[in-house]
Amino acid sequence: MLKYFLFWFPMLLLAVINGTARDLWYKKYVGELAGHQISTISLILLFGLYIYFVIAKFPPGSATQSLYIGFCWLILTLAFEFGFGRWRGNSWSRLLGEYNILQGRIWILIPIWITIAPYLFYKITKQ
Repeated sequence: MLKYFLFWFPMLLLAVINGTARDLWYKKYVGELAGHQISTISLILLFGLYIYFVIAKFPPGSATQSLYIGFCWLILTLAFEFGFGRWRGNSWSRLLGEYNILQGRIWILIPIWITIAPYLFYKITKQ
């Protein structure tokens, strides 16, 4: 499981690149909410490519292990998001607001995707 723990870190780099592209490139043209939504979808695609590569190249030993990988990545992601967010001075209200799908905030799709993608790609690559 250590290698899968380490495979989480490049996802941070992908997320930073994705967020930087949003902030420097298209958010000023589409607005904050649409920029957030575009960024979320593009990060799902980037993560999908990356996670597929990881699972295909280094397949988990079982479906159960692939589920553990997803939950491990979920915990790491949420710990980073909330820990870094609080460190930057964001309130709990602001941080949790990113998950409010009723206000068009679709960021909740990221932790869901990170959690289920290893299992889905394990099943796809095992066929």
